[in-house]
Amino acid sequence: MAKKLVIGGIASILVVACVVAACVTITKKNASDGGDGASNGGISTSTKSVQAMCQPTDYKEACEKSLASAKNTSDPKELIKVAFESTITDIKNAIKNTDLIKDAANDPRTKEALNTCDGLLDVSIDDLRRSFDKVGTFDINKIKDYTDDLKTWISASITYQETCLDAFQNTSGDTGEKMKKLLKTAGELTSNGLAMITSFGDMLTNMNIPGISRRLLADDYTSFVEDGSRRLLQVSNTKPNAVVALDGSGQFKTIKEALKGVPPKNIQPYVILIKAGEYKEMVDIPRGVTNVVFIGEGPTKTKITGNKNYADGTATFHTSTVAVNGDGFVAKDIGFENTAGAMKHQAVALRVSADKTVFYNCNIDGYQDTLYTHSYRQFYKDCSISGTIDFIFGDASAVFQNCKMIVRKPGANQACMVTAQGRKDHRGVGAIILRNCEISAEPAFINTQPPIKAYLGRPWKEYSRTIIMQSQIDAFIDPEGWAPWNGNFALNTLYYAEYQNRGPGANTDRRVKWAGYKKSISPQEAEKYAPNIFIDQDSWIKKTGISY
Repeated sequence: MAKKLVIGGIASILVVACVVAACVTITKKNASDGGDGASNGGISTSTKSVQAMCQPTDYKEACEKSLASAKNTSDPKELIKVAFESTITDIKNAIKNTDLIKDAANDPRTKEALNTCDGLLDVSIDDLRRSFDKVGTFDINKIKDYTDDLKTWISASITYQETCLDAFQNTSGDTGEKMKKLLKTAGELTSNGLAMITSFGDMLTNMNIPGISRRLLADDYTSFVEDGSRRLLQVSNTKPNAVVALDGSGQFKTIKEALKGVPPKNIQPYVILIKAGEYKEMVDIPRGVTNVVFIGEGPTKTKITGNKNYADGTATFHTSTVAVNGDGFVAKDIGFENTAGAMKHQAVALRVSADKTVFYNCNIDGYQDTLYTHSYRQFYKDCSISGTIDFIFGDASAVFQNCKMIVRKPGANQACMVTAQGRKDHRGVGAIILRNCEISAEPAFINTQPPIKAYLGRPWKEYSRTIIMQSQIDAFIDPEGWAPWNGNFALNTLYYAEYQNRGPGANTDRRVKWAGYKKSISPQEAEKYAPNIFIDQDSWIKKTGISY
């Protein structure tokens, strides 16, 4: 009986938390003056209960209003269904029916931004929807995994909304400001949902409930090495579902054609063997096309290449040569490349907007914004990433192990930054973690006179988080280590840390004096960012057979 009460109480907390997260509402500029109220669901709850639920949030007024206004149903699941469906309708109507479209007709970049937002906000809602679905299969014995999933997906929902706003940079008129106002309530309520889930997870940890414990660095550290005959990524034991070859020796000549054969909502690994060659195509693994595996014949032999870039009129989000939107994606022995060049500004080689993705022995080459680690959980092992400005950026929980970061020669009057992490919410799960990596530069960079400035990273968003640990840092990195984004922006709120690094560029004596920078952290703090701890519920990595 006691266990049933505990389970019931926990489920109720999660349901109410997701109600708040679900109430993402985008309304027209004058929506507060009227409307039919179709997007308002209902829930009966006392004022004290609402205040208690809203206590850990940053936007208490919005939280209390969203919970207290629901009156038409006492069924939490039905309430959330109504909230989600009405929210999706509100988002689409807000984009299609406001005067923003008038601006779009006069500015191609604004029109593209609006189109981009439409898709991004749909995904934002989808992440909140699957957060609710997760609650529907609640299991007390897996509560840690459940809260990790919820925090990941709600954090991603925030990221998608922020990416929508980013799309309006450098557009004409005040369209971006209008969209920012339209998304204000959505951002606050999604942040509140994340706050509730985070508070709930912390509460469980502090209660020391049997079976719910913090995993330590040494726990199961070697369990990720599975028997070779079972390793998915061993080509000799993997029968591909499809073979791509430029010379016609496979079933397909293009990767796009091969992807059409992946079943919707695919559960089993769908292996596509891509034979050696330079594939000049823009590849998109759509959301819903899941568990796709790309296996090449070597990162310098099998290469997917493109040259879309911001300077020629394409929004950064859409410049990627390869865009991964389907969860469970794995790539091995492949090169991803954007050849636009240093003077074409943002030009992404690989964008990853999918959960539980793994990249092994891959080359990711470009210049500015080479690798867009956009959202969710990502793991990179034995990879090489090259670029100039912010060439690893985004808000995923992205862990790099045994990887090489190679700084290339930038354009005139440009400095280089290896990372630009983009965490918007201080409870967000996003971070860039480099562990046992090598940060070096190509000869063209090293030999340039006068010397070019290069830094470990800079803060793209207010709560930017980057940890570099047990890595080799060469001498070309500026002694200050880190660069500001713009003035004092984020210098007090970011979290940058270095731990047990080596090499001539690893000396922290002359590093920046920012409040958010940690030149040294304890082993206990560093342990939080070990791959098997930071990326919780890491069975998705185990299944690939990649050890770490």
